[in-house]
Amino acid sequence: QARCWDVECGRPSPAQAQDNKTTPANCKQTQLRTAEPPQPLPPCVHSQNPPQKPQKSSKSLGLLSRKSLKMATRAAKSLQRTLGPSLAARISSRTAWAPAAAGVNLARRPPPPTQRSPPSLGSVRASSSAIPPLTSERYNIQRGGFGEVNQEDIDFFKSILPEADVILADDAEGAGLEAYNIDWLSTVRGRARVVLRPSRTEEVSKIMAYCNERNLAVCPQGGNTGLVGGSVPVFDEIVLSLNKMNKILDVDEFTGIMTCEAGCVLEQVDHHLNEHGLRMPLDLGAKGSCQIGGNVATNAGGLRLLRYGSLHGTVLGAEYVLADGTVVDTLSKMRKDNTGSYLKQLVIGSEGTLGIITKLTIACPPLPASENVAFLACESFDDVLKLFKEAKKNLGEILSAYEFLDSACVEVLTKWTGVTTPLESEAPFYVLIETAGSNAEHDEQKLYGFLERTMEDGLVVDGTVGSDPSKIKAIWDVRERITEALKHDGYVYKYDISLPLPKLYDMVEDTRKLFEDNDKVTRVVGFGHMGDGNLHLNITGPKFEDEVMSQLEPWLWEWSRDVRGSISAEHGVGFKKRDVLGYSKAPEAIELMATLKKTMDPKGILNPYKLVKVPGQP
Repeated sequence: QARCWDVECGRPSPAQAQDNKTTPANCKQTQLRTAEPPQPLPPCVHSQNPPQKPQKSSKSLGLLSRKSLKMATRAAKSLQRTLGPSLAARISSRTAWAPAAAGVNLARRPPPPTQRSPPSLGSVRASSSAIPPLTSERYNIQRGGFGEVNQEDIDFFKSILPEADVILADDAEGAGLEAYNIDWLSTVRGRARVVLRPSRTEEVSKIMAYCNERNLAVCPQGGNTGLVGGSVPVFDEIVLSLNKMNKILDVDEFTGIMTCEAGCVLEQVDHHLNEHGLRMPLDLGAKGSCQIGGNVATNAGGLRLLRYGSLHGTVLGAEYVLADGTVVDTLSKMRKDNTGSYLKQLVIGSEGTLGIITKLTIACPPLPASENVAFLACESFDDVLKLFKEAKKNLGEILSAYEFLDSACVEVLTKWTGVTTPLESEAPFYVLIETAGSNAEHDEQKLYGFLERTMEDGLVVDGTVGSDPSKIKAIWDVRERITEALKHDGYVYKYDISLPLPKLYDMVEDTRKLFEDNDKVTRVVGFGHMGDGNLHLNITGPKFEDEVMSQLEPWLWEWSRDVRGSISAEHGVGFKKRDVLGYSKAPEAIELMATLKKTMDPKGILNPYKLVKVPGQP
């Protein structure tokens, strides 16, 4: 089932076909990224039907095997001992800890038939009223001394690319290129007048050699799902889109090593790998739009980092193009290659400032034969911490993800998307635990044993488990659609911070105190990846306010510095955090980063105004 393309609707639309080239005629998104003109669909079928609050429904146990029934009965008895007959009966009736047997409904209601990730960013994300002011107007920044694109430059680009892949704006302010000029949060906006879409490394090399000679600034762009302004131009930089470099070149089924181009969409790569019994070591809420090259360039963390580690370890090799057009080929497929400096590491996390990634080799783990997801309620953040410690101890090798969210996240999620938790009771905190292994019976025994013990200890007060793919997706939606819901709540002040685990939620509580009785702030929510100490702190308000921003910054940076945290856990530095890098990095480290940038890009044409400030460059 498709979702309505209207971002203010977003509900299931079985009668409407969904693809990346269509949009309902009365919806507020406009297709700008595909070369073909958009073909309008019939008007949004929900136009005259306001969204209804989802109705709760009870589900029967269905048919259980004798073994499954025995396990469910044992779990129910345990619940009755620890929680009392009433609550135990209510949880057991929802098959809260019932194993995944055929015919068992592990969720209390059918999962919403929506996509796991937000709508494709090939469509502009908001109505014209939501278009932000130009970045150069909102922030105090001056354009660097770069050249300006003229007709001679355009003629050259058309000589090496098909005319359809040299996309021009309608005016000097970048009109018609909003999908490339505006970030996903609609908080920053450039005014690029030219978008180039190469399909081969050789074309990227020719473009960069020419731009370096002409001193034309270039903004590399993947799926444009970045959240710190790193993927869009600040002024009129040429946007070099990797969209058309989207081929999976090779998958070695023996080693699990994949070679692909940088423009491959993460979700499509994951589906392709599944056919080979493999999976991507990276998973993100924006997987339906983000691209592999952008993931690596920003060293994206995501939901599987707890299990598989960062991209610094799973990326084995990279091909990238330097500012002067030089192609650096380090596409090694060897897990061990001790022949000097690992040059691939230069571009992982460099955010397109040192080189443009064109190809990658990635070590991909086997696809798990068994997956389970538990959604649990906790009474305090201290219980969330203790539960995490127990999960690492008792689930061990099958623990794949440990996510937390607070009740404020659920409030905004339900208000704007209609998605609710799969639990009847409300709680201050919720935890999502994913397990993945090779033996379903073994994994279930470990998981249900862990759940019984933690309920007996009072760390968990309610919960449900799913192992069917549709039910797993329904539970994950609660976590992954928070960001989508926040966008509808007004302007979002978004922060991605690493903190010591005991201090993680203190920042959320201190932020709430800071804005008590402030009508310029709607809500403060906290969620994130407990497995790597990553807090996503979001503050929403009716509109952007300088007063709110001045209260948040540099206060948040100082708060993070004082507990030895990081101002950016996984979103990167981009444009928004470049000038506050000193709160996380020592002056000597920043100087070394600037020296590296100056050495590899002497003119500073690659993604200027981002990541690190270089003396003599903008």
